[in-house]
Amino acid sequence: MEDPLPARRTFLRTVAALHLAAAAGPAFELAPGRPGPKAPKIRLSCNLYSFNEPLSQETMTLEEALDFCAELGFDAVDPTGYYFPGYPEAPPDAYVYAIKKRAFRLGLDVSGTGVRNDFTHADAARREADVVLVKRWVGVAARLGAPMVRVFAGPGVPEGRSEAEVTAWVVEHLRECVTYGAGHGVAIVLQPHDDLLKTAAQTLAVREKVSSDWFGLNVDVGSLRATDDPYAEIARLAPYAYTWQLKEQVYRNGVAEETDVAAVVRILRDASYRGYLPLETLGAGDPRPKLRRFLDRVREALG
Repeated sequence: MEDPLPARRTFLRTVAALHLAAAAGPAFELAPGRPGPKAPKIRLSCNLYSFNEPLSQETMTLEEALDFCAELGFDAVDPTGYYFPGYPEAPPDAYVYAIKKRAFRLGLDVSGTGVRNDFTHADAARREADVVLVKRWVGVAARLGAPMVRVFAGPGVPEGRSEAEVTAWVVEHLRECVTYGAGHGVAIVLQPHDDLLKTAAQTLAVREKVSSDWFGLNVDVGSLRATDDPYAEIARLAPYAYTWQLKEQVYRNGVAEETDVAAVVRILRDASYRGYLPLETLGAGDPRPKLRRFLDRVREALG
């Protein structure tokens, strides 16, 4: 019979060598020629406000909008709450789950949803009603599988009030919504909309005061209009973006011009943004050819 001791000694020497190798350096190293870490992943989503006219006029259904987005090859959709039956009330759970299932079967994520709120109204009861609205749609987002709800600050400063006072209202209401959202696993994202918040500085001041990991920004590139350099404003907000609205136009001192999509992509990458990049086309007419053309431009810039 073969002596088992030599085999045992060989085994023990092998184990000892492995321990020494592990102690000598990192357990995992890139093999020669193996590529390093990839660039941050950006997934293309469609903000369904792109279909505002046909959805509002009921010449297109929400289901048909999802079908078209899947046909174009989007990764996700962002269906604003306005297009669900019964808004501003929550839609029936059966409808929410049907949309969720349809998106899943089409290979689409749901990157977010949003509401139309006003936290700048002079009437405190009206503002509180909109806090309830946001909370209601946090629940819808959770059932839909959406990670965030988009909200606004509000149109602006009511007569007889100061900007500081109104901004304090906005911060207070956002804090309440963010706390509620965190309890449901849904982030609140603030969209500056050329309203109370016209500049990056105003938006960042609100962000700093709310101060929560469950609160981020929706960088709407078409709503930073009070500037002679919209891309500088976009770049200031980019590190705090939880989502975006990439539109066909930006504004320079209130005058529209075609968005330099490549410049926005450079800003995204400089900020190491990871996540969804929702596209939104605006204006009258059939949105489908406009969205197709804009998607081609964005894909080229990302390429």
